[in-house]
Amino acid sequence: MSYNKINVVPNGDGLRVGVIVARFNQVITERLLEGALLGLKEKGVLESDITVYWVPGAFEIPTIAMEAAKKGNFDLLIALGAVVRGETSHFDYVSLGVTNGVANIPMQTGVPVAFGVLTTDNMEQAMARSGPSGSNRGYDAALSGIETANILSKVRE
Repeated sequence: MSYNKINVVPNGDGLRVGVIVARFNQVITERLLEGALLGLKEKGVLESDITVYWVPGAFEIPTIAMEAAKKGNFDLLIALGAVVRGETSHFDYVSLGVTNGVANIPMQTGVPVAFGVLTTDNMEQAMARSGPSGSNRGYDAALSGIETANILSKVRE
């Protein structure tokens, strides 16, 4: 079987990136942001090409991300938040709302949004997924977002 293979090495040179970060569970989201910024820097995104928007909570991420995408100033958006299960069904509604909201943005605007919103059962799990060593979903979101933006650029050529 012969087919055309489009594959890229993530390269952030020249990319303009918006990062939307929830303040709720800030001890976690600050760590996610540190990871994302490290990933962006490692792949060549200039600090001057990064804009960080702090929002009250994860539920507000899609609203700001949609507006940022509509403005046309960004090649990539990264959504960062931490929704930790509590004793009520609030977790389910917030998790579903942020996931569905973020998922719709690329479909409506063409701007990729990397999803770095944690949905965990407890703070221990959230800390493990936002660590300075090992796993940091903010870092992972930055790398997957850059790769997606690069592939999208190839598709649009």
